[in-house]
Amino acid sequence: MADRPTLVIVTGAPCTGKTTLARRLATAFRLPLIEKDGVKETLFDTLGVRDRAWSRELGRATLALLFYFVETQVAAGQSLIVESNFYVEPATAQFRAIRARHDFASTQILLQCEPHVLAERFRQRWATGNRHPGHVDDQASAADLAALFARNAGALALDDPVIQLDTTDFARVDYAALDVQIATATGLRRYQNLA
Repeated sequence: MADRPTLVIVTGAPCTGKTTLARRLATAFRLPLIEKDGVKETLFDTLGVRDRAWSRELGRATLALLFYFVETQVAAGQSLIVESNFYVEPATAQFRAIRARHDFASTQILLQCEPHVLAERFRQRWATGNRHPGHVDDQASAADLAALFARNAGALALDDPVIQLDTTDFARVDYAALDVQIATATGLRRYQNLA
């Protein structure tokens, strides 16, 4: 068991606070972190910003790179954190395929939030300029948002622990308790308490 790397998967709909949480956990547990938007925004900076179709195309390339990076880390026996708004069925298949080649333990942290709060955060994030222009979030319709939030609502089917976290009100999240849950589920050592 000790020889198996551990993959902490932070998932959920956009605007649930995945990136902020994943960065905090990477510091607290001293683990490498692969963030979907970090990869995608590097591609935007390298290849340019265009329209929504281009953003989706780079999104597909981003996920291919993300799974490649995950596989290289677990193949080397390295525990890590990966963060994305994973679509349940294709992401489950990808992680299972990696696990078949390089065994690893996993724990998911599924962030959940009321849809109306997500929609408001989504709009505010764009309006305040706290979002890379390549995402062209201003071109997303209400129907696009509803579909996006619905596709990211569930846990991946990986038969490992899932920790559900309601982030409707960030001020009510008990980070110290979450750290204990993660340490208990994974056996990972927490180096810093960042509650």
